[in-house]
Amino acid sequence: MRVEIWADIACPWCFVGKARFAKGLAGFAHRDEVELVFRSFELDPNRAKGEVSPVLELLARKYGRSLDEARAMEEHVAAAARAEGLEYRTEGRDHGNTFDIHRLLHLAAARGRQEELLDLAYRANFAEERSVFDPEVLVALAVEAGLDEAEARAVLADDSAYAAEVRADEREAAELGANAVPFFVLDRRYGISGGQPAEVFTRALEQAWAERGAVEPEPARPADAEREPHVGAGAGAEVCEPEGACAVPQS
Repeated sequence: MRVEIWADIACPWCFVGKARFAKGLAGFAHRDEVELVFRSFELDPNRAKGEVSPVLELLARKYGRSLDEARAMEEHVAAAARAEGLEYRTEGRDHGNTFDIHRLLHLAAARGRQEELLDLAYRANFAEERSVFDPEVLVALAVEAGLDEAEARAVLADDSAYAAEVRADEREAAELGANAVPFFVLDRRYGISGGQPAEVFTRALEQAWAERGAVEPEPARPADAEREPHVGAGAGAEVCEPEGACAVPQS
């Protein structure tokens, strides 16, 4: 069974959602027969390359909040991340255009190292003091993931390299109705939006597996639609939308 995950490195709920999905997958009896494919989705595709701004300032401007209120929003996300065993910095993070990161992830996919690079990029962006919008940091991450340094530099130097693959992923997301991330598609049969709890992923995997081969695959639709929302924000279903807007549950 193939599971495709549309996500962006700049999306904290994609970071958290990946960890939750991993826990859900661990509880699935056929986990060794699941192929994971990571797809590109840019939250801020219109931002100029090299235009980087602090996350706290972005949140304050986006939501009309003070820096202290933006910091509290980041602390809320951090608490969710830490509950999944993830490190998360609430100060000093940047936000920018992620097109180059996605292009490198497609190179990594071609070399069988995509998830390794994805995990390193998430960790650099959310847990470490390394800006993923610095080309030298991207090269270093690519090498850590097992890619050839010269090849990684060549991809970054050529804006057309893997650009078509990134754009194809994004067009497909639009065709599937995914307007926020993370977005999970199971065997092109079910779509799940948001960083759902692990048990939701386990149940969806079981449902999709049980229906494999029964009929021809249909366009992705909500998993367990009567019990779980397809799109939403809130406890267990947090998403990030274009232009860097990430849902933060309000107390």
